Amino acid sequence: MSVPEHIVFVTGRLARARLEKVAAGLPDRFRWSIADAGVKVAALMTEEIIRRRVTLPEGATRVILPGRCRANPEHLAAHFGVPVERGPDEVVDLPAWLGLSARKVDLSRHDLRIFSEIVDASKMSVDAILTKGLDLARRGADVIDLGGLPDTLFPHLEDAVKAMKDAGLTVSVDSFSREELARGAGAGADYLLSLNEETLDLAFETDAVPILVPLRPDDLPSLDRAIERMLKAGRPFLADPILEPIHHGFVDSIARYRETRARWPEIEMMMGTGNLTELTEADSLGVTALLVGMCSELSIRNVLIVQVSNHTRRTVEEHDAARRVMYAAKADSALPKGYGRALLALHDKRPFVQTAEEVAQAAAEVRDPNYRIAVAEDGIHVYNRDIHRVGTDAMAFFPDLDVASDGAHAFYLGAELAKAETAWRLGKRYVQDEPLDWGCAADAEVEDATAFKKAGHTRHSGPDAPPPGTRDARLVKPEADARAPEIIPEEGARAEASPEQPQDPKAKLVCGRLVPVDRA
Repeated sequence: MSVPEHIVFVTGRLARARLEKVAAGLPDRFRWSIADAGVKVAALMTEEIIRRRVTLPEGATRVILPGRCRANPEHLAAHFGVPVERGPDEVVDLPAWLGLSARKVDLSRHDLRIFSEIVDASKMSVDAILTKGLDLARRGADVIDLGGLPDTLFPHLEDAVKAMKDAGLTVSVDSFSREELARGAGAGADYLLSLNEETLDLAFETDAVPILVPLRPDDLPSLDRAIERMLKAGRPFLADPILEPIHHGFVDSIARYRETRARWPEIEMMMGTGNLTELTEADSLGVTALLVGMCSELSIRNVLIVQVSNHTRRTVEEHDAARRVMYAAKADSALPKGYGRALLALHDKRPFVQTAEEVAQAAAEVRDPNYRIAVAEDGIHVYNRDIHRVGTDAMAFFPDLDVASDGAHAFYLGAELAKAETAWRLGKRYVQDEPLDWGCAADAEVEDATAFKKAGHTRHSGPDAPPPGTRDARLVKPEADARAPEIIPEEGARAEASPEQPQDPKAKLVCGRLVPVDRA
């Protein structure tokens, strides 16, 4: 008979009450304890502090650290003799992190191949083409597409194809010129875009895989005839019914993809998404997510993307994120909800991790002059031992902050408050001294999760302390006002804490509406 799991959540004084509340709402199958190390801020605990101040209760089988704790879990696992993991950054995310969303999220897999076109390759040098191709591949593209331009010579096409192949890239050539397509195939291109039934003979003169298109977007029979010929010959191909822009046949073109899949359930297909992302002045991430969702439903495993407009500058990353989310959701037979934040750039599903009351409680416990900044539904909160102000205009806080003679500190607070205002107005999560999370719309900073952050340029501002968010271990004394460590058993915490109810109960579709399971 297996021993039941007993989880120990390590925390500090400020986060303890919230952790108790969230843990008290966990299902009865979870057995847990809370190890309050006695220090105020859990994120500032070091490995040495945890080793010295935390004693595991008897029967503990697993330890979970706060997400921002910079200790090394492997070192602590060796010390305690049980597995140690880093949990989520925010306590509010703990239930989902423990798998209570009824699924284990794995975004490592996908089945969608991204062709990324270099639209003006004929005007670029071979070195520039190679540099661009390597960058697109780094960002997530699987095939680099060399786009030819009408009435523009491409004398270095062969050299460009060979250079990219020598660099290990997969290459396609995209041209209206049969001659250019033949030259590209002769140089070793892997794919040719695009052939119709009138130019299909080229597909039998080369080993390059052709992408088949209709003679005209509305002429599906011509695409059917090309497909039939390739199937009869036993040759590989992709079929693209052509996605058209909004107000120029968009809805009809979507119907043609559905019709083509119904006619040919086993063939490989492609969708060129650029006619929507490039030709619609809307944030492209949502458009991309919708189109990749269509591809997922129709088992279209290839997309041709293009980036010309500045508003689609992250289109490779957006398609890469969307294909992973859609693949995981399809594998789970689920809606594409609860699969991470990569497709949420402007807004967060749960933007406010503390209520106004919880921020006020935290403010009441502060005993030093350093300013803390938090965002709740009612606005931006700024507090230290002397003040607690709430507002929605970053600049309006200045008269209440004692930094008029401290330019560095004023600069720091101004930057943080502007970021907090942006987060509050958009409904995004705000964490002091951390960048806002823009999903796949911007590169995330890569940092060492086992080391403290270096102090910022304003670390000497203020009369006696660095800005509160700098986490350089040399500049802070997390044990200066530490209390005796304490172990809080599950039974006691459940009795004292009002469990926090999850915001998103299990739901199902009923007559087109998403309703909780217990009401379905």
